[in-house]
Amino acid sequence: MEDSFGQKWKHREFALASVSDLSSTPSSALPGTARFDSNGLQIHLQSHQIPINVDPSTVQLFKLSPVQSVCVVEGSDVGKETLYSRGVTIQFRNEEESAAFHCVVQQWKKEVNAQEGNGRNGTITASKSKFDEKIESSSAKMYFHYYGQLLHQQNMLQDYVRTGTYHAAVIENRADFIGRVVVDVGAGSGILSLFAAQAGAKHVYAVEASEMAEYARKLIAGNPALAQRITVIKGKVEDVELPEKADILISEPMGTLLVNERMLESYVIARDRFLVPTGKMFPAVGRIHMAPFTDEYLFIEIANKALFWQQQNYYGVDLTPLHGTAFQGYFSQPVVDAFDPRLLVAPPMFHVIDFTKIKEEELYEIDIPLRFIASVGTRVHGLACWFDVLFNGSTVQRWLTTAPGSPTTHWYQLRCVLSQPIYVMAGQEITGRLHLIAHNAQSYTIYLTLSAKMWGPGAEQGGILQTSSCKLDLKEPYYRMSQPQAYPLAQDQQSQSLVQTQDIHIQSQDLDEPEIVQQPSPNSCAQIDSLMQNI
Repeated sequence: MEDSFGQKWKHREFALASVSDLSSTPSSALPGTARFDSNGLQIHLQSHQIPINVDPSTVQLFKLSPVQSVCVVEGSDVGKETLYSRGVTIQFRNEEESAAFHCVVQQWKKEVNAQEGNGRNGTITASKSKFDEKIESSSAKMYFHYYGQLLHQQNMLQDYVRTGTYHAAVIENRADFIGRVVVDVGAGSGILSLFAAQAGAKHVYAVEASEMAEYARKLIAGNPALAQRITVIKGKVEDVELPEKADILISEPMGTLLVNERMLESYVIARDRFLVPTGKMFPAVGRIHMAPFTDEYLFIEIANKALFWQQQNYYGVDLTPLHGTAFQGYFSQPVVDAFDPRLLVAPPMFHVIDFTKIKEEELYEIDIPLRFIASVGTRVHGLACWFDVLFNGSTVQRWLTTAPGSPTTHWYQLRCVLSQPIYVMAGQEITGRLHLIAHNAQSYTIYLTLSAKMWGPGAEQGGILQTSSCKLDLKEPYYRMSQPQAYPLAQDQQSQSLVQTQDIHIQSQDLDEPEIVQQPSPNSCAQIDSLMQNI
């Protein structure tokens, strides 16, 4: 089998049960063939060709039934003679051949239009896809350029937690893949397609929109034992057509905080377009985990960045008018790094996203109410977040986690830092809201609010003591990405160690929250408070 539809359309021939010109009577329909060659599409009626010139930029194909279609070509001026639009009714022998023909026509048109750049009269003839309607073109261009480079694919491949977990999830569940049709959504280098073929997939369609598709073809071709069962299709899952439905979707659609880059929406669209009702998704479920944290070092680090703008004589210029704006600007960046889980001040909670059931539109806005019980008395500097995903195989259920204290992945963890920390006592309730709103730069605006309620006698009358809020752009994080810092251990923590990955027990039946963190002892804030007076 060829490695892409872009090559296959030039050498495909379809037997037609009947062919008839729209201008003729239905009784004149006779068997024929539709042949793609270097000259394009030719439709033959028995021994002679129907005189029709097919322009890939203008040809329109309409389905009348699962096995019958109409092919319409726009007219043109030739010399002094005007040629009007011409239509041919074609009927296929079965539904599968009809679907394959439509798929080849779409890929043929896309490839020709891509080569020409523009369609007839210099205008783009392809209609705007759903992806293009919701994502600004500059963001999409940067996104596909980024993932079209081998160095970034290497960065992900060398995340051995990520790659190893995917490989184990596929190979340990061979029963799900043997003899099945698989679609790899956003295939990248094609590594997951190769894993699926290793597990015995009947055929894998690797869909990749960036220039990485060409590298994927090269990589797959270099593994000939698997290449015969893999087809690389360059295009977006929102736009491409496939010749058959999929039994399994496999993808790595996770971004920072699970949802960044908005590829989960493409994963869901691929599910609705290609997956059979009883099909499986690898992964099937994602969870966003959240817990309040304390980190005086991080807070001071961010606040100190704005000290530059407190200069009153910078080459004779007073910079202080911009200090407040700069201060808030630095706190509008989510922090991406790996942190010590002992910085968490309450047991985490999580929000479940079921990829097999969620609607695409439900990912446009994610609203998560927050409630925690503080384990220690300290200053809360914000909300720490991480995620995990479940590969719900028939044989083995496996989780990929990015939790603090677990082996570090290229996703790290994410922290939303408040510009105004709040104080809590042990046993005190912390409430709030994490509100994510998607924007057209393939990311989300984050709105976070945390509040601490009074604890002790009179709490019912005291109400909420303090509230702090922030607005952050998930698209523009602060990539701190250091390994967890060596924080001094308090007296009661000397004998304790970080919980290891093997200590995480997750029951997929009820998605219980694993206890993965040791709670911190309160840090002394005296020195920090004295430093803050100078900010």
